[in-house]
This record gives sequence, C-alpha cells and structure tokens, in this order.
Amino acid sequence: MDATAFRTAAVQLIDFITDYQENIRSRPVSPSVSPGYLRHLVPASAPQHAETWDQLMPDIERVIMPGMLHWHSPQFHAYFAGATSYPSILADMLTDALGCMGISWASAPVLTELEVLVMDWLGQMLQLPDEFLFSSGKGGGGNIQGSACESTLITMLAARARAITRLRSERPELSEADISGRLVGLTSDQAHSSVARAGLLAGLRVRPVRSNTRNALTGEAVEAAVAEELAAGNIPFFVAATLGRTASCAFDHLRDVGAVCARRALWLHIDAAYAGPAFICPEFRPLLDGVELADSFNMNPHKFMLTAHDCSTLWVRRATDLTDVFHVDAKYLATARNSMPSFRHWAIQLSRRFRALKLWFVIRLYGVEGIRSYIRQQVSLAKEFERLVRSDRRFEVAAPAVLGLVCFRLRDKEFGNSLTDALLSRVNAARRVHMIPSMLRGGTQYVIRFVVCSRYTELRDVQLAWSEVQRHADQLLAQPERVVRAKARWGAVRAATGLGLLRHTNMALFERWNSTDSSSSAGEVHPDQLLFECSALDSEASDSESEPEPPPDGALPTQEPDPAGTEPPTKESGDAADEENMHRDAQSDVVSALASCEL
Repeated sequence: MDATAFRTAAVQLIDFITDYQENIRSRPVSPSVSPGYLRHLVPASAPQHAETWDQLMPDIERVIMPGMLHWHSPQFHAYFAGATSYPSILADMLTDALGCMGISWASAPVLTELEVLVMDWLGQMLQLPDEFLFSSGKGGGGNIQGSACESTLITMLAARARAITRLRSERPELSEADISGRLVGLTSDQAHSSVARAGLLAGLRVRPVRSNTRNALTGEAVEAAVAEELAAGNIPFFVAATLGRTASCAFDHLRDVGAVCARRALWLHIDAAYAGPAFICPEFRPLLDGVELADSFNMNPHKFMLTAHDCSTLWVRRATDLTDVFHVDAKYLATARNSMPSFRHWAIQLSRRFRALKLWFVIRLYGVEGIRSYIRQQVSLAKEFERLVRSDRRFEVAAPAVLGLVCFRLRDKEFGNSLTDALLSRVNAARRVHMIPSMLRGGTQYVIRFVVCSRYTELRDVQLAWSEVQRHADQLLAQPERVVRAKARWGAVRAATGLGLLRHTNMALFERWNSTDSSSSAGEVHPDQLLFECSALDSEASDSESEPEPPPDGALPTQEPDPAGTEPPTKESGDAADEENMHRDAQSDVVSALASCEL
C-alpha cells in the first residue's frame, strides 16, 4: 500500500468508524454466533499474494461485525465501561503513525515528558497529595500502565522488596528466603480477582479478609487478620483496598484501613480502577479521603474517562520503591543521566507506547468541566435506573447505586436466586440489552449488574433496558410451574446451607440446574449425586479462612438500609415459621427437597 492508496483507504475507514459510532444503537448489542464461527468465513490459510483494500474493506462488516459484542452500544450494560471518544481515537491514530518507543528519555523525549505532565495534571484534578506529584519534588510521581492488574502486581512486588529490606536491617540473621516464605498480603474477600492473580504471579500468599454486610473492607477486620497472621508466625506486608469494587461498586473504609497500615508498617495500595475518574467531581472527591495514607493509587481512565484502552494510571508516594526493584540496565539502554524518569524502571514492559498522547488529547478537547459533565450524566442515568427498580415491588436493589452501577434482583423473600438467574438469561438471549451477574454476601446473593457504559447512553436507553427487564419478568413469573420449581431449588440450597452441607451458594450450581428456558431435560440426576456436587463446590471454595460462616437456619444475612433510606422487606412471622418448618429436620429432608427439583 503506497501513500495514495493509504489516503483513499483512510478516508473510507474514518467514514466507517464514524458511521459505526453514530449508528451503533441500530445494531443488536450482542452477537448470535457460536464458538468457531470465524473458520466458516475466512480461508484456512493465508493468501499467497497481496489483496487490495477493496477486497478487505467489505470483510469488516462480513467477518468482524458478526462476532462483535458492541461495548460502546448504549444498550451495553455489562462489566464496566470500555471508554473511548473521538479525541482518544485520533490520538491512537497519531500514536500508531509516530511509532516511537519509550525505552528511555533519549529514545523519545516527548513521550516521557508528556507522560510526566499529564500525570501531574490528572493528579491535580483528583486532588492527590503533593507527595504523588512530580512537580512537588517530594520523590513521588505517576506513570501509565496497561491495566490495574499490572499496577497491583508491580506494587505488590515493590512492597515485598521493601518489607524484606526492612526486616533484614532489623534482623540480619534472616535470609531473604526466610522472610519471603512468611509474607502474606491482605485484601477483601470481594476484591477483584486480579489481586489473587498478582499473588500467584509474585509467588506470595494473599489472604481474603471478610467484608462487612455493605461489601466493604473495614479497618477492624484488617487489624484482626494482621493479628492472626502474626500469631501464626507470618508477616503481613501489603493491603489492597478497593474504591468502587467490580461486584457491587462498594467502597472500602479507606481511612480506617489506612490507619491500620500506618500503624503496622504495611504497604497500602488503592485500586480505584472504575471509580477513580469520578473523584474529579467535587461531590465524589470525599470517597477518596484517606488516600494520604496510601503508598500507591491506581485508576483507569479507559473505564470512566473517555480514553480508549489501554490507559491505567498509577501513582506512588516514593518512586524509589519501584525503581530500586525493577532497575535492570544493559549497555544498549544506557543514556546520559538527567532529571527525567526512565519509566522502564516503573513497569513490567521495557518498550512503552505513547499512551500519554490520548490523555492529553482527551483532557484538552473536553476540558476538566467537560469530563465532569460526562461523569455526572453517567451517574444520573444509573440513578434513574435505580429509581425504576425501586418502583417495582417484585425487585430489590441489592447495593446502593453510588456511581454508574446498579445491582438488582428479584426479591429474595419471594423468588430467590434461581429466578433472577433465569431472568438474566432471558434478557440477554433477546439481544436487545446486555448485562452480567455477580454474587454478593459471601457468594449467597445472585444479582444482575446494570452499568451505564456508553457515552451514547441516554434516558431512552435506560428506559428500554428496564422495559426489557419487566417484559421478561412478566413472562417468567406468569409460568407458575417454573416459579414453584425455582423456589424448590432455592429452598433446597438454603436447607443444605443451614445443615452445613453448603457454606454458600455457587454460581456453577445455577448453571448446573439449567436455568435457561430450554424445555429439554438433561436427564434424571439422583439427589445424592447433586448433594455430592454441592459439597464438592463448597469444598473448593472453603479453603479461604475468611469465608463467611453459614447463616443460621439457612437464612440470608439481614441487609442494612441503604443511604436512600429504603429498607429491605422484613420477614413476617408466618413466613419465618414456614421456613423454620422447612429446615427443621436433617439431611433426609434436604435430599427430599432436591429430589423434587426438575433438573
């Protein structure tokens, strides 16, 4: 492809991108393909001779689009937002054209210097402590990582090195291996899976600490876990706190957790991947109070700030905590010393993309107020969906909507988990909107997550999503036999929980029970076999010391009132007596309940 052909193709592609973005609402949000679909659309081997752009261009629609889950559709309400915007797209185009690699300041001076600049801009927008800003000259600073997962791993490794150095200075007779084998990190039992994964990659044990009934990690729980680990001869060294966790958008008690970390000399890392950009708005900034106690702080502009993936920002209080650990040089990388950071010593990768360019474009072309306006609009739309949920007595809000996430479900008292699972299956199968589930309360409460993701989302899209939920709920609840069957399933699980056969409900259990609308049966399954599967699921998940104890008599924990003042439904005495009667006997009753379930 020469320059002339490139100009022609680029114009066509820009037109396609613009049309795609502006008309994305007209496409079904989710694909209808099956695994392996692509092999039927493309040749089994690569072309021997060059094809033309005119041959390739139609295949974007024919081959690529059928397999797309449209993350930027206003009907996409799953995961968290995968942000993008026209300024970010333009910046990525220029980045690819420039093709520079940020190995050092000398390899691309503007790449390093612009990253320093925008990280300070963003830190000031968030009102981070001066210690996290390059401009303060206090030894801290920030840079751009690929993901929050990388940030957690990097800070965990830095915390490990700091703990070993400190302990060996206090007790020189200890070897690095003596200390490393006893180190333990702490995080919430509802923290993102990337924290546990970082522990696996680092070869370190990470202990989940039980969160409270609001899905938050407390200082009291961290202090108790630290004391237990010390009594067992282990060495706590790292705490990962979350602001806006994935499952529920809950916020850990940062000040209290930070106070424990300061007192115990533990590294405090804050993961605010989704929620972080919201702190640019003054009304949400109090959620970040306590960041002054942290050693590191991470957020993702590529989730909630109009900046395309990948762009995850990490600040550290002391840059030397990173550079002392990751500093490895070779002759071909040597450059003259200067005052600018070498970001290869701050991250896993040696070569860096010019990711600061898209932050620079987005901040300049939206302005701070434009970004705030966008975030506020996303939050207001989520609040409207929450209001709609509360208006229907069949549903309950499982976690208060603080930002753009609403966790909701059919009421537990009347329907349980199985019907909520079946409802989500119906909604997603219709392909008009797309949402995903989560499990709260120690794995006992199945919820549907509704997230405002797209910058194109409007009030009409929120209303469409809710009308789809109501439509499928009407159809589902109009099938008495299905409702009875689902209640029996849920009752059996709660009975098993009360008897200690299951310590919590597992998502795989609902998949095993075939909660889709297929009328075909998977065949007869003996109740004893299902109990065995339940026990196996529980055994796999019970290794963690922080799993919650089984609720008494199989009942779910009482939900605290949310900030809006809406109380969950209270259990009437008659209902409580009925449930008590259902759970009064031993294992034979559970087997009978399971036997009555159609599988």
